[in-house]
Amino acid sequence: MNSPATVRSLQQRITEMQPLRLDDRALPTAPGLRSLLPGGALRKGSSYVVRGSRLLALALLSEASISGAWCGVIGFPAFGAEAAAALGIALDRCVLIPDPASDGLGLVGALSEILTVTLLCRPAAATSGDVERIAARLREHGSALVVAGDWPRPESTLRVTGSRWHGLGAGSGMLEDRELTVQSLDKRGSQQHTVRFSNGAVAAPGPAPVRRLAAR
Repeated sequence: MNSPATVRSLQQRITEMQPLRLDDRALPTAPGLRSLLPGGALRKGSSYVVRGSRLLALALLSEASISGAWCGVIGFPAFGAEAAAALGIALDRCVLIPDPASDGLGLVGALSEILTVTLLCRPAAATSGDVERIAARLREHGSALVVAGDWPRPESTLRVTGSRWHGLGAGSGMLEDRELTVQSLDKRGSQQHTVRFSNGAVAAPGPAPVRRLAAR
């Protein structure tokens, strides 16, 4: 997967299948995640950092994938296909490289030409030159980068500070909903948000629904 010939072949195949991109810099973003980001959306040419939840990092790819875009996940050996599909990620349009070894940064740069959003997990230490080259590629090709880990000068940093599950009653029921407390840090300053997942997907913004226990 890491050979230049393989990457070029993949680029050609995806370019032929990829729908035309819109000129606007805003990328499709799930409504339940828009409050986390400046401008209410992922932006072409920008990078984002997520700390404390790979579920949240993966969820940032979901709406672009639902809209027909190709996405990529690099350096995520524990990637769960079922969880990704529940988020809405189209597995047939998702390039998965579980173990890029030392090629992660190079792959991000190469695949930014054909992928709309890429998730990079556990990135190797990047030099300022690496970061500038990738940033230039993102801008040139209108892609976005989500990093689960450290990355300099992101558009926004999202840090999960709390997590709660809902769904269990008095000894019965199923864990259906999850609620994350997320602190965002960007040009708007520092803000706190709540993100909900229902049956694995990002829930629409608004108060959590009240769940009543069934009569016994």
